[in-house]
Amino acid sequence: MKRREFLLSLGGAVICPFAAFGQQIKVPTIGVLVFGNPNPGPFLKALREALGKIGYIEGQSFRLELRSAGGDAAALGDLASELVRLKADVIVAWQTPSAMAAKQATSSIPIIMAAVGDAVATGLVKNLARPEGNITGNTAIAAEVMAKNVELIRETLPAARRVAVLANTVDPFSKPFLSQIELAAPALGIEINRVMMHPTENAEGHFEGMSQSKVDAVIIQPTLVRRDVIELTLKHQMPSFSMVGSFPSSGGLMSYGASDPDQWREVAIYVDKILKGLRPADLPVAQPTRFELIVNLKTAKTLGITIPPSLLTRADEVIE
Repeated sequence: MKRREFLLSLGGAVICPFAAFGQQIKVPTIGVLVFGNPNPGPFLKALREALGKIGYIEGQSFRLELRSAGGDAAALGDLASELVRLKADVIVAWQTPSAMAAKQATSSIPIIMAAVGDAVATGLVKNLARPEGNITGNTAIAAEVMAKNVELIRETLPAARRVAVLANTVDPFSKPFLSQIELAAPALGIEINRVMMHPTENAEGHFEGMSQSKVDAVIIQPTLVRRDVIELTLKHQMPSFSMVGSFPSSGGLMSYGASDPDQWREVAIYVDKILKGLRPADLPVAQPTRFELIVNLKTAKTLGITIPPSLLTRADEVIE
């Protein structure tokens, strides 16, 4: 066998002798920027697994640089700039605050939005079909999702009249989030109480205020889904709703929103296309096609709530 044919027959193994002489093969760097609420662990696991199914091997065909703000929005800007200085080949930004920080940090490195709120209303992109610039990805929450959560409160709690919405003071998505809930509520005979909270703030005082106001339920914005917040909903015997799929498994009563695993896996496809040379401007922003209703029956029993059988029948998952 000729030497060239022999080397080709070894495939990827031919890099080993060169590595032995100190030469390194450059692998692309995938920067991941996360806000920190809710726990980013499941997102990162799904992203790594999806990249693996495409053929990427961490440490060999890509390097992942994670930066988490731990729920502190003020830290996102510096963390995004750090990924820019590292010359990441692409930045994956999970949720709206992270995507906004990445956008402000660079106009050249491709940014892939992962499960952000309304990407157009928040100014992340001008158009979903033609995002322009260096940003693409997927958007998780649309107006109908917020309206559906209000409908679920009415169906679960027929006597409910006053609902609190715990919203993030520094999340760019808070404005459209609140607006769409408040738009849907009057037709269902529900009054909305805005409760604005900084993501690093102790939530106890806010829940005491909600209890004193005798709210019948609370909707929690995704970037405020924290363990202590969920514990406070149980402490104050307050039925809780959110759009995050992991919310009920952490003790929340109910969630309705885009399928988290579907959107997380979709991010890997965008990463692959970008690393193969496609431009973000040529990749339309994806919208969710599958939505999931998840109910925690254990929490319902703790709160003394009977979930309507018709709702349980429609649920994609019931936690017992």
